[in-house]
Amino acid sequence: MKILNMKKIYVLLLTIFFVNNLYSQQLPQITQYMNNSYAINPAVAGMHDYYQVNTTIRNQWSGIKDGPRTNLISIHGRHSEKIGLGGIIYNDITGPTSRIGSAVSYTYRLSLNKNMDLSFALQGGFTQFKIIKDLQTEHINDPLLQGGDIVRTLPDATFGINLSGSNWYFGAALPQLLSSELNLMDDDVAKLYDQYSSDGKLARHIYILGSYIHEINPNTFLEPSLFIKAVEGASTQIDFGVKSQYKDLVWLGMNYQANNDLSSLAVLFGYNINNRFNIGYSYSLPSPTYSSYYSGSHEFMLSVKLVQ
Repeated sequence: MKILNMKKIYVLLLTIFFVNNLYSQQLPQITQYMNNSYAINPAVAGMHDYYQVNTTIRNQWSGIKDGPRTNLISIHGRHSEKIGLGGIIYNDITGPTSRIGSAVSYTYRLSLNKNMDLSFALQGGFTQFKIIKDLQTEHINDPLLQGGDIVRTLPDATFGINLSGSNWYFGAALPQLLSSELNLMDDDVAKLYDQYSSDGKLARHIYILGSYIHEINPNTFLEPSLFIKAVEGASTQIDFGVKSQYKDLVWLGMNYQANNDLSSLAVLFGYNINNRFNIGYSYSLPSPTYSSYYSGSHEFMLSVKLVQ
């Protein structure tokens, strides 16, 4: 059996202590959503006339062993004039808990006029939850740690809609549309994912994401963005972002996440290679309220355009 060291205990206590705030983070979190909007809304698939592969590696709450870690890879693009296709695989780990998911999507695009498109998407797949209970503490009779590991595999679906023009888009997505029941073990465990439901359902989320690219001059572009995350029973999280790009080579950005005590500021920068490879890094400063408990979050991103 693995020995549950003090840092693992700390992560568990921190997760439970922050449960009101983390409730809005049932799903994997990324800071560079401007570079991987498909991970937020599948309806953006087909918005551009090429396929794109995105990978993200995120280490949250740096300084805490077994803190949240997220890895994801996605591919999406235009299959035909009106059809977009995509897929995503992700792994989200926090201490002894993990979530692995995969999904594919189908997007249908309507041309409202020569400058505006309206897209609808349906994404379906599966997600697997796992809680490792092979831990040893002084509380050997704790029912939370009795028995073997808990593994649950559930169907999942997302609906998305997106309105786009030549230099902007604005859309919404409804992840965890099926609101599947977790039935992990008992209410104490289930409520870590849905504290407002006695049967431990995956809570439906509402994502709203928009972006606008403004040309300052032929070499410099400014892209403000807005990302809103809402879920019943938790405070709405609002992300304000801005990214500036020079000569399709170097880009810099900032992102502010307004989320009560967990509000934070992130800095982003990256480099484009031959307008096909986009490498990005972001650092999220710790929330001032809890900065003495953990340091910031690191996120690495690689995007590749598959030119047809």
